[in-house]
Amino acid sequence: MRTTCLLAAFAIALASTATFAEVAPEETGHSARLSESWSPHAFWASDLLLRRSALFDADSGQMLGALDAGQDLSPVRPLRSAERRELYVATTYYARRSHGERTDALVIYDATTLAPIAEVALPPKKASNAHGIAIVALLDDGRFALVFNQTPANSVSVVDLVERRFAGELETGGCALVYPAGPRRFGMLCVDGTALAITLDERGAEASRSASAKFFDAVRDPVTEKGVRLGGGRWLFASFEGMAHEVDFAASGAPAAKPTWSLFSDSERDDGWRIGGHLHLAFHAESGLLYSLVHQGDADSHKQAGSELWVYDVAQRSKQRAIELPNVSAAALRSLLDLPAGGAIDWILQRVVPNAGADCVLVTPGDAPRIVLSNQQAPVIAVLDAESGELLREIEEPGIAIGLLAAP
Repeated sequence: MRTTCLLAAFAIALASTATFAEVAPEETGHSARLSESWSPHAFWASDLLLRRSALFDADSGQMLGALDAGQDLSPVRPLRSAERRELYVATTYYARRSHGERTDALVIYDATTLAPIAEVALPPKKASNAHGIAIVALLDDGRFALVFNQTPANSVSVVDLVERRFAGELETGGCALVYPAGPRRFGMLCVDGTALAITLDERGAEASRSASAKFFDAVRDPVTEKGVRLGGGRWLFASFEGMAHEVDFAASGAPAAKPTWSLFSDSERDDGWRIGGHLHLAFHAESGLLYSLVHQGDADSHKQAGSELWVYDVAQRSKQRAIELPNVSAAALRSLLDLPAGGAIDWILQRVVPNAGADCVLVTPGDAPRIVLSNQQAPVIAVLDAESGELLREIEEPGIAIGLLAAP
């Protein structure tokens, strides 16, 4: 028996040697580069567990590269300067990975190689939350980046990207997050139902600030922080009850809020339709269309994933159509079982597996826009034609827990 086992082991070793001998050795030392002009349908998908933000092409479904998120607990949205061909990521590091001395930094990457090339030290105060929305921002001319801090006191760190220096910290007690509104101006939402606008000078210091009148009730019907930029300094926010609030942070003097309008008709409200999702709004500037994830649920269910995607004409303040969401849960199970798409088993899965909907939506800019959808519970990203609503492709295994979608 011992001789038989030794002969079997020797035979396996010989077979393995023969197999490995047939494999061509890998050529090392190669480095891929991204095109200087990215695809108009490129998008970032930030993964909460893998601590990265990966760049995908919605047209091909291919992952083009990824940036490290450090030990930051928030989804990371990289900022991009096309003029300087650089990317910027604000993140947090700990000396012992999960503890120890904390270091916050704005890391600068080459936009073609995705290699880190510099960093600017920040006060160790950067805010971290589950969605990563409006924590970092790039002002319109690309000179200054903003990082929202919370300790729990609120403030904003300003970074001069041209000189690569920390320009200063602005105290903003009671007001949170950062919404670009010009080359030297940005807005914030405040706990008392108002909005704050701050203007910077040419060195990044505060030149002026002004607050709006109260335009939402932070107790009875607060707005979500997941606003979309309509153009210039105009931003649109939706409230828990589905009221659309438009604020112009770039208005001369104080920010100006326009009259509200409703995302739902009386009958739709009676049927229990509400906004919902982790990132529930997207806006396509060229068409003026707003996309909103919605579901039927009870009060305070605004974090529940959307079961449909409703499309609105913002200028007309009217609903245009509803888009049925693909079943990414079924697609994720099909991928896990390594089954082909489009077969009989896939057809059965689409009808048997409950559709969990989507909790993040993105619409790519420019002509022929794409709708990008994800759900944190299902590791599949769906890409749709924004004009027809047709499912174009499913990107399997884009990560583990996609927490944020963002256009470059």
